[in-house]
Amino acid sequence: MLIAKQASSVAFLSDNRLTMGVGLSPWPEDFVAMGVPWEKRGKRMDECIDIFRGLTSGEYFSYSGDFYDIAEMKQTPAPTQPIPVLVGGHSDAALRRAVRKGDGWMHAGGDAETLDRLLDRLAEIRKEEGDTRDDFEIHVISADAYSLDGIKRLEDKGVTDCIVGFRQAYIMGQDEEPIEKKVAALNRYADGIISKVG
Repeated sequence: MLIAKQASSVAFLSDNRLTMGVGLSPWPEDFVAMGVPWEKRGKRMDECIDIFRGLTSGEYFSYSGDFYDIAEMKQTPAPTQPIPVLVGGHSDAALRRAVRKGDGWMHAGGDAETLDRLLDRLAEIRKEEGDTRDDFEIHVISADAYSLDGIKRLEDKGVTDCIVGFRQAYIMGQDEEPIEKKVAALNRYADGIISKVG
């Protein structure tokens, strides 16, 4: 409920520019730390997505499920468009949840071979589920996103968005790289890639 309220406010204030990414941690200790059972975590996530959508609709909403019960309420301010939900994860269950419950899938990184396997499996699941949406989003982290040929290859595989960065996200300690170097890298990417992608 708190996340739905926060997301509604951000989406409203940003004129519907928020996309919500959701996913299940693969580490049981995360569930222990939060006091949430590891068992049936997928079904619990499915209910959370349904609740999130209902509470961010701007309409009166109630819910009664296997894990959660919410009395009728209305949260405002609310966005004027539904908040897209991207489901992250690399398991078959996560890919299927992205198709059944989400507006798209979000990749969490890995090598090109693994990404290709996941994209192929996602396409299979979409076909199995009869999902023919043109607006299904696929966001990936890939080294291919740093070249025009690589972006074309990803686009041909159905990728709609690439997640790029100019810092190693898992470095322990303070980032020592000067901001000027980061800005220069962003400008090079904007000039060399973004400006040339139609």
